[in-house]
Amino acid sequence: MSEDNKVVVELRENFGKGFARRLRAAGKIPAVIYGHGTEPQHVALPGHQVALLIRRANALLDLDIAGKGQLVLVKDVQKDPVRQIIEHIDLIVVRKGEKVQVDVPVTVIGEPFPGTIANLENTTVSLEVEATHIPQNVEVSVEGAEDGTQITAADLTLPAGATLVTDPETLIIGVSVPLDTIAADEQIAEADAEVAEEQSEEAEGDDK
Repeated sequence: MSEDNKVVVELRENFGKGFARRLRAAGKIPAVIYGHGTEPQHVALPGHQVALLIRRANALLDLDIAGKGQLVLVKDVQKDPVRQIIEHIDLIVVRKGEKVQVDVPVTVIGEPFPGTIANLENTTVSLEVEATHIPQNVEVSVEGAEDGTQITAADLTLPAGATLVTDPETLIIGVSVPLDTIAADEQIAEADAEVAEEQSEEAEGDDK
């Protein structure tokens, strides 16, 4: 566990929208911790530090709650739809060695065969991993992939210790020729056919 993930939090006993607004005005984020049969704990998180940490998907935080350590996984982040201000965070209790199910982003690397594009059909894949070893992403290479190539969840190379939860047949990436390119090729082919037909008719006229 990185020292950067250590977060000192404050327990809070006051609730309601008004109190939450005052917390956010003070640069803090209201949050609730739950899981493992424990009573939910309402806390206030340091806003700037946590906002930076949760930019990573499935952020794992090492909380200091009144001097007691607690590992938690960021489960849900609620934001104001207009201002994008973090309004509330749900945290779930995890333990070292415990397995958790998370949605991990898929990252495409490489370039497909010239003239084709790689369409990312599913941006995440569900994995079961150790809570303290959650991968940042799953990389999939499309280097040189030709038109018609399909990469499914079963084709992914998973990080060590990870188990696939997503249906193995789920399409992750499809490689194809763009429709506008196909249309342009068809127009060129039609034009070439028309020219060839005109030349053939002219040749027949010259023979007469």
